[in-house]
Amino acid sequence: MPGTNLTRDEAATRAALLDVTSYSIDLDLTTGEKTFASTTTLSFTCSEPGAATFADLVDATVHEITLNGRSLDPATAYADSRIALDDLAAENTLVVRADCTYSHTGEGLHRFVDPADDRVYLYSQFEVPDARRVYTTFEQPDLKSVFTFRVTAPQDWKVVSNSPTPEPQGLGDGRAVWEFEPTKPMSTYITALIAGEYHEVQDVYEGTHGTIPLGHYCRQSLVEYLERDLEDVLTITKQGFAFFEEAFDFPYPFGKYDQLYVPEYNMGAMENAGAVTLRDEYLPRSRQPRSFYEFRCSVILHEMAHMWFGDLVTMKWWDDLWLNESFAEWACYHAEVEATEFTDSWTGFANARKQTGYRADQLPSTHPIAADNHDLQAVEVNFDMITYAKGASVLKQLVAWVGLDDFLGGLQQYFKDFAYGSSEFADLLAALEKSSGRELAGWAKEWLQTAGVNTLSAEFDLDAEGRYTRLAVRQGAHPDWPQLRRHRIGIGLYNEVEGRLVRTRYVETDVEGELTEISELAGEAQPDLLLLNDADLTYAKIRLDERSLATAIGGLSRLDDSLARALVWGAAWDMTRDAEMAATDYVELVLANIGSETDPWGVSRIPSTAATAASAYSAPAGRAVLLERWESGLRELALAAEPGSDQQLTFVRSYAAAAHGERALDEVAGLLDGTWEIEGLSVDQDLRWSLVTSLAAAGRSGSRIDDELAGDATISGQEHAAAARAARPDAAAKAEAWELAVERTDVPNETARSIVFSFMREGQEEVLAPYVDKYLEAAETLWDHLGTHRASTVLNYIFPSPLASAELVEKVDAWLARTEAPAAAQRYVLEGRADALRALAAQERDARR
Repeated sequence: MPGTNLTRDEAATRAALLDVTSYSIDLDLTTGEKTFASTTTLSFTCSEPGAATFADLVDATVHEITLNGRSLDPATAYADSRIALDDLAAENTLVVRADCTYSHTGEGLHRFVDPADDRVYLYSQFEVPDARRVYTTFEQPDLKSVFTFRVTAPQDWKVVSNSPTPEPQGLGDGRAVWEFEPTKPMSTYITALIAGEYHEVQDVYEGTHGTIPLGHYCRQSLVEYLERDLEDVLTITKQGFAFFEEAFDFPYPFGKYDQLYVPEYNMGAMENAGAVTLRDEYLPRSRQPRSFYEFRCSVILHEMAHMWFGDLVTMKWWDDLWLNESFAEWACYHAEVEATEFTDSWTGFANARKQTGYRADQLPSTHPIAADNHDLQAVEVNFDMITYAKGASVLKQLVAWVGLDDFLGGLQQYFKDFAYGSSEFADLLAALEKSSGRELAGWAKEWLQTAGVNTLSAEFDLDAEGRYTRLAVRQGAHPDWPQLRRHRIGIGLYNEVEGRLVRTRYVETDVEGELTEISELAGEAQPDLLLLNDADLTYAKIRLDERSLATAIGGLSRLDDSLARALVWGAAWDMTRDAEMAATDYVELVLANIGSETDPWGVSRIPSTAATAASAYSAPAGRAVLLERWESGLRELALAAEPGSDQQLTFVRSYAAAAHGERALDEVAGLLDGTWEIEGLSVDQDLRWSLVTSLAAAGRSGSRIDDELAGDATISGQEHAAAARAARPDAAAKAEAWELAVERTDVPNETARSIVFSFMREGQEEVLAPYVDKYLEAAETLWDHLGTHRASTVLNYIFPSPLASAELVEKVDAWLARTEAPAAAQRYVLEGRADALRALAAQERDARR
């Protein structure tokens, strides 16, 4: 039985048969707290009268189905999440009246009651296939149509959809009806409904193509934070519109543009046409480092780029989901650099986002960017950081390959040719080939249809005076993914000049095949640092030669260029993860140089990699000494940082997370109680929870969790408290956390996620030992038990990584040999196994230091 799955072949058959004229959707949100009334009138044509097909509807109680005036019995016509439609006419009208179910897992129409004031908030999340949880659909991206929503809700609510919000018509009983105008043609997954007691702020963007109304919405309990950040968010929004309308040479296509900050959101944001939903954590209660605001900027611009790429022009099937996300990811960073204050955003991308792509691409679950998504279940498996981070990196490589002007020229024509329609990657490729004059089919095959990451290293010979007599770039690949690719790279030679490491020579060249000679650098003196992929044009791991690595360890902070530093940081971390650099050496590299790092993402992200090196990748025999060194080094960094700086905040957070000795734990408690102060440090609410969680993980929380929650009875406070309780190193606390996050289905979405992220902790191996078997047992049924999003979060983050050992790998292998768990669940177990093997190899390397 297909259930909620849909195959690519089924979708192609239905698309060849049908053309959808319109949807008219009546939703009544006043019928109860668990369900809402949904009536869909769906008009469509059929190219083969007499044929049969099906419509989609999930988790509904169907009261009435009428096809072309003919009543269908719901008991027989509606089964397995599908409505069977037979004997179709040339022109058809389907009417389905049903009650649908509110979600508490962020799929379909999510319902949330704010514990701060008991106000109700609803929002939709339909990507990939969940519009069918709210109304009857033909749930596939290429069957675009126009949508007319008619929504009944309490009269004092705000109701937002893809079309401009109309004046509500009162019904005289505290309810009202919002009758929206028909939308532009769009896919079901980017339709939207957001309703509830939201706070609303309106503004406008005046551009060269006219006025765009801008709405901003949030929960009432977050109004002060929206008001605080509104100017910044509006500035970015207007900068984005000015940039994209010019770069794409196409006016914004959907009239108005609302941004709605919603609670308990599974994703970062969603590009619903004209009604973007975002995590309301993007309106922080407490001070955040600059990296947070840089990332928020990228999210805002990412979703805006989708208005053209994804919403205006949409993929025919989810095979090209990568293209939607990879393009929006590339475009947001390009726009940040060109149009906002975050002009070094590609450095942040290299330090953070790109690293997630490298990690995903080295797991056994890696896949080509253009994955073979033969059904919806495959989409769920392949929707990952290869889709986002690797895809964006590869598009950046393509821009370097064809040139920015030709790249944008191809896009501009593509938008004009396929506006409000659907396309395939071949259509975009043809437009880019025409604009650039370059053959790109071969490029696409090697970059998009193969998996794995290449490694670039330098081979050279020196004469007696230390000059290169020969320099070449060797390209390697993992034996499981042996594809060698064409790379456009920069090569930088850096030397010490007046105490700084500065670039003294740069060449840009194409690398192809296993070995590429760089003849233009013959005769150059060997530099202090030779940096392959300088300017970060391509997607590849790089290796540092012995002299360059020694230069980095001895003084990476002396390197002037932030992007070059990011590449060296990344190379050192790659070498550590690949057991080519000792974890102890990596920790020393970070402690010696992170205090001078200027890139916000470098400051925020790199300490977390060093923490992993110290706690998981170090040799067990020397781990206690290294953890003490890491703890004391972070203390020194925190005290030496400029008062009130981002560095200070990050190092204090890192120090609290690393605290395990008595002095460190006493100081964490002192920061919380006010008996120990650091000049310039504001111990605000979020930092207080970090300190409480640190004490909880060490078994020293006492009544602090309850005490802190009493003063922060918000949903955020409840989530932080749940995380702190899950961090405690005792059997009862772990059992309670496991029940809440893994066994129960009624725990609020973000609360369960907070527990999951806090559960597995290095140094708690004894109390975590029973959860190897529990994890593998749960993995058998979790996908059906918790649903896609929650199950993937649990399986990803509660894998017993702190227990990495040969015995763990053996037990996992035995489970994999016998399991009948869904492929998606097996994927996360395989990834956990791979991480465990990586940790064991790194430990062995560190022991040989």
